[in-house]
Amino acid sequence: MSARAGRRGTGRDVDRLLADFGHTLPAIPRQAPAAKDPRLFRPATTRGPFARDRGWAPNRAPVSQWRMTSDQAPALWPWISTPGLPPTGAQMGFDELSGGAFYADPVGWVLDERIPVTNNNVMIFGKPGVGKSATTKAFCLRMMDFGYRTLIVGDVKDEYEVLCRALGVEPFSIGHGLSARINPLAIGPLGHGWEQLDADEAQKRAAVVFSRWLTLVRGLVGSQRIGSERVPFGPTDEVVVKQALQMATGYASGYSTLRETTIPHLWHLLNSPPPELIEATRYESERHFLDETRLLRDALGQLVSGALAGLFDDHSNIELDWLAPIQSLSLSRLEPLGDEAVGIALTCLNSWGRGMREVAAPGDLRVVVRDESWKQLRLGTEAVKSFDADLRLSRSAGDVQWAVMHKPADLLSAGDSGSQAQTIAKDLLHLVDTKILHGQDHGVAVELEKLLGLGRIARDAVTGWAMQGKGRALWCVGDQQYKVQTVLHPLEKELTYTNENLAAAS
Repeated sequence: MSARAGRRGTGRDVDRLLADFGHTLPAIPRQAPAAKDPRLFRPATTRGPFARDRGWAPNRAPVSQWRMTSDQAPALWPWISTPGLPPTGAQMGFDELSGGAFYADPVGWVLDERIPVTNNNVMIFGKPGVGKSATTKAFCLRMMDFGYRTLIVGDVKDEYEVLCRALGVEPFSIGHGLSARINPLAIGPLGHGWEQLDADEAQKRAAVVFSRWLTLVRGLVGSQRIGSERVPFGPTDEVVVKQALQMATGYASGYSTLRETTIPHLWHLLNSPPPELIEATRYESERHFLDETRLLRDALGQLVSGALAGLFDDHSNIELDWLAPIQSLSLSRLEPLGDEAVGIALTCLNSWGRGMREVAAPGDLRVVVRDESWKQLRLGTEAVKSFDADLRLSRSAGDVQWAVMHKPADLLSAGDSGSQAQTIAKDLLHLVDTKILHGQDHGVAVELEKLLGLGRIARDAVTGWAMQGKGRALWCVGDQQYKVQTVLHPLEKELTYTNENLAAAS
């Protein structure tokens, strides 16, 4: 042993060193070792205990192997989440299954080939009080950060007035005794610069404008009743109305500009037809014309002199600021007139709004909210066709058509069982690739299965999980489903609160 090693072995430890300088460390009390609990289970190999009659096997059990995509896995194991959507658009809340944030971007989904979505329409269902309005307003607010503006074509219950005023916009109110007027037969942006168009371009624009007007008149006439039946609008009526519109605007005479007409002007033209209109529509005489078009004229006359007289029968006297973040047209003053009157007003506003958006500047993206859409669908086949046309044109305009309804059965109320109106209304679901399903009562479960083709797990999520909290909804994006909890900022909760009347009454 070396001298250094010997010195190290006989040196002072820490206790002795501190004691030499007058410091004594306290002694560490010795503890008895803790008693171990009796072992309940003993480890065993994967082949089992090696003993007689103890289940030992010479080989390991074979493992079942499955190969599938992440889209297919949730079909067999429902707790495995489908692939998340890309983080673009409005952050709505969080996905209950994956735990990650959930983003909504209907236009971006159409442009992304990985997502099974071909149109940017959205239809939201839910019983009253489960958070439909809050989800709608939150989406509109958050999409404004991405350049989107919002147009409310018919705020039936003034649910968006607080939101509009918070953004510095005063909504327009339509009703008896109010000054605002909307002309559903407005030409819109397609009429700008008409005198400078060549013949081919003028003909293309005229086809779009007159087609929109015919769809509107067909819906308005079809909303009237003869007893329990709707007033028919056949091919002959279409020829008469189209020819009268062309004469009223000057298009039939080859004018360099189009004159804007109104529903009363159209009715007066049909009620006192000039000879050229009678000749163009191939009637023998004025008496023959009046006899054959009596039903058509009476239906239009009801719109001129009926419950909505003075509201949609004159030239528009309001100018919307299309650069504002939101614009709203309120119809709450019409609520005492009944659902049918409100539905007719919605039809007029939808046609007018479609005309205003037929020519949109590049990058002018808009969320068009259609609240209480079921009231329009109950006006008959022609009104359903008008709503159908709005959804079909959304892809070309780039607008997000956001329709608010209570339950899928609203589409079945468009007509009698098996009728054309009901068939078209049910087909509207195929024009909407994004469906938001808020909570529903268990009695609606059969409708969810029949109309939307939801499986048992998704159906139970809507009638169970979604009913247990506001803002919960099953988002069906194409064939992918997400359980989403909408999360609101405290300021958003104030802007989206819709129970003021109930709170005041209590």
